[in-house]
Amino acid sequence: MKTSLGIWAFGAMATRFNPGGYKPDLAGVSTADKVRTAVEGLGDLMDDYEFHFPQELSRDNLEAVRAALDGHGIYAVATGTHLNPRYGKGGLSSPDDSGRAAALAEALDAAAFAGELGSTMILWPGVEGYNYPFQTPYADSWARFIDGVGQVASRCAESGTTLFLEHKNSEPAMKIFMRNIGMTLHVIHTLRAQGIDNVQVNMDWQHLIMNGENLAEYAAMLAAEGLLGHQHANSGWGTFDDDNMVGATAFMETVELAVELRRAGYGDNGERLGFDLYPYTEDAVGAVKRSVLQWRFIDGVASRIDDAELRKAQQAKDAVRAYELVYAALGA
Repeated sequence: MKTSLGIWAFGAMATRFNPGGYKPDLAGVSTADKVRTAVEGLGDLMDDYEFHFPQELSRDNLEAVRAALDGHGIYAVATGTHLNPRYGKGGLSSPDDSGRAAALAEALDAAAFAGELGSTMILWPGVEGYNYPFQTPYADSWARFIDGVGQVASRCAESGTTLFLEHKNSEPAMKIFMRNIGMTLHVIHTLRAQGIDNVQVNMDWQHLIMNGENLAEYAAMLAAEGLLGHQHANSGWGTFDDDNMVGATAFMETVELAVELRRAGYGDNGERLGFDLYPYTEDAVGAVKRSVLQWRFIDGVASRIDDAELRKAQQAKDAVRAYELVYAALGA
């Protein structure tokens, strides 16, 4: 399975308590320089990279970034609406016509840009939501949001680009509209009914863990519907979007996910394991390396589980036998 990395892992690591970041020396570093650091440090551990448009990657810095990539690819262009203070109260879903028009124009331009690059596109609607009861005209905002996603998907379709939707329950909006797998599927199936079928799901593991959503279960369900589009690999404690190193927590859940990704043939058609990490105080190169190597170990464990026997155990709902097989693969 090929890999990709969100270049934001090499940023200043800002938080609301420390807006300058835990690595303030990186605050003014260009995207090209961040890429150069990543490529030099990670080498062939990383195949491709992911960028927010237009903040991290745009037509203005494309050539400089390509030179820094040194042959590595641009796998995904992600919307950067959440990085623009203009859209603090919503972009595609905003009841303000002028603000919505600007956000939609930016998202459509991102879709066109992804098409020009031959990349995929990620839409994570972090600002599409609300912070208080009584603040939002729900039905109208949902209609505007789905219409906006549909327009972006249609623009992607013009160049054969796949659009990945990524859900999250909270932050920066306290209640994001598309905050779980069910709401994500609602958007996708609504668009399918309109004949728009180039939309799949980007599973950000910590976003699912925050919701109590089982990684392996949803991977299997999405694969069965042809919607398993992309993975953002990470881990965390389960209460916040920690974006910690892969396998640092939720270890068994990640092993089970590896089993289901193998069963689904994920990666056989060019899908990537994308690393979405936020190493607040850790060395970025080191954190990414550990994540890749720990994933390889986890995937190796999954490959050693006797799948035929595991399927028999699952058919009988025999958890004892299932764990006997899992721990045998771990060397017990």
